[in-house]
Amino acid sequence: MKVTPQQTEKLLKGNQTFSQLGLSMMLTRLKTLYAKDPSQTTIQICVDEINAFLVKFSMIMGQDYEIIAKL
Repeated sequence: MKVTPQQTEKLLKGNQTFSQLGLSMMLTRLKTLYAKDPSQTTIQICVDEINAFLVKFSMIMGQDYEIIAKL
């Protein structure tokens, strides 16, 4: 699964709850980055980082994938 820029913006603006602490921590950091600079460049940085995380930890992401897919 790969997130799109649109899904990423929804993640950065939303208050979803995820079971994986690492994902939640990364999103908190990315939300801060996005709040300081909501440019397309920042969104693309966030897209790339989220996708890299999802690929790396795909084996443990189960129900969190379902939350993201619904965005």
